[in-house]
Amino acid sequence: MKITREQVLHIAKLSQLELTEAETEVTQRDLSAILDYVDTLNQADTSGVEPQEHAFPQATLYRDDKVTPSLSNADLLKNAPFPSAPFISVPKVIA
Repeated sequence: MKITREQVLHIAKLSQLELTEAETEVTQRDLSAILDYVDTLNQADTSGVEPQEHAFPQATLYRDDKVTPSLSNADLLKNAPFPSAPFISVPKVIA
């Protein structure tokens, strides 16, 4: 599918981009190539292919939620550069 110069300029305007003449030509060529490739993909026969979430069959990628012991507040404060029980003090960053 061929993208016109006017379409590229319209897309650039919607995207709030200022393109030079060279950038407009490159963008026109690249967008046309992308749409040509999409047309090629659309020609593939996918009538017998089931939709899938992932390329490989997997049950779940997430682990089960389990309650596990964590560090105590005292242990956490040992690692803090500026401990101030029961919190961690941080340097002021806004003047």
